[in-house]
Amino acid sequence: MHLDHRKIGRELDLFDSDPLIGAGLPFWLPAGAASRHAVESYLHDLERRHGYQHVYSPALGKRQLFELSGHWRNFAEDMFPPMPMGGDELVLRPSICPHHALMYKSRGRSYRDLPLRIAELGPMYRSERSGVLGGLSRVRAIQLNDAHIFCGAAQAGEEVAGVLRLMRQAHAALGIVPSSFQLSLRGEGGKYGGDADGWASAERLLREALHDAGVDFVEAPGEAAFYGPKIDVQVADPAGREWSLATIQIDYHQPAAFGLEYADASGGRSRPVMVHRSLAGSLERLFAHLIEVHGGGFPLWYAPVQLAVLPVSDDQSEAANALVRAALAAGLRAEAWSGGSIGSRVRSAAERKIPYAGVIGSREAPDGLVALRHRDGRRLEPLPVAAAVELLSSEARP
Repeated sequence: MHLDHRKIGRELDLFDSDPLIGAGLPFWLPAGAASRHAVESYLHDLERRHGYQHVYSPALGKRQLFELSGHWRNFAEDMFPPMPMGGDELVLRPSICPHHALMYKSRGRSYRDLPLRIAELGPMYRSERSGVLGGLSRVRAIQLNDAHIFCGAAQAGEEVAGVLRLMRQAHAALGIVPSSFQLSLRGEGGKYGGDADGWASAERLLREALHDAGVDFVEAPGEAAFYGPKIDVQVADPAGREWSLATIQIDYHQPAAFGLEYADASGGRSRPVMVHRSLAGSLERLFAHLIEVHGGGFPLWYAPVQLAVLPVSDDQSEAANALVRAALAAGLRAEAWSGGSIGSRVRSAAERKIPYAGVIGSREAPDGLVALRHRDGRRLEPLPVAAAVELLSSEARP
């Protein structure tokens, strides 16, 4: 049976849309926002621990910025129309890389500063045709897990290898299993920026990184970005359709276009290489995949509600509320549910894909215990509240 993230996402109150907001512009409801925030926080911390510095940049830029980067010439059909503003034309950005190139250029750089890894979970916009929009998988407003590494030419290979290792770690934590790896290369035509030597070097570095990582891959001529070749990490949906989730790209074109430099060890000026990478792609497309992979039953660490506390009767309400307070204080996402039979509430928690229900009845409350039930039907022996919170906190670490 094909699992459709649009149906599951609405049934579990993860996201929705409204015609007054517009097609391709979904909004995240509290449950979906809680899961998304957990994933964002994990990716942010993972990047920080691996030497990335996080930034924020505006979603707008002058048309001239995208003319300089090459996006206007190669990507204008997928961009929203310019907005006149005074004597300028402002554009909703289709990519974050030009802003990061200007961030690099805003300060003097030395070889001692490299590699410089700049990361951002930032907005960008694509003028997708109405016919291809759907749920979270194809949208017009995108929040991208993005980063750009500025490094010397001799450092680029190791940086790509490091990104592949980091991707593997992130995908394992999220429950993602890549279906294939694609090396996207130049095709025929004149849309590609940069010179032949730069392209050949970039393609060689990516190919060597894949070989060194022991990754099987297919080559796809004509699928490169206009500024450089790329590794596309493909995933398959339950119907077997493949699409790109994560990517690594090597770019010699934009550093030249923006005149990026650094003071090299010999006292001269050298041009950095720009490595584009996204560990998990856009949050929208990522969650379209995660919802279908897990059928809405996310791993504990990014489940919207991790613990539903169920008092058997009103006499146990205070004990249930105390458990919720302890769980919240420990950083867990917990709620107390009262009313209706205990059996119906246990079933409802399982239907809502909540990982654990904590039942507190007349036998548990006097001794400060809780009986945990997993959504798959497993029952744990009653535990002291503190021990139950510690157990869930330990299991909730990605």
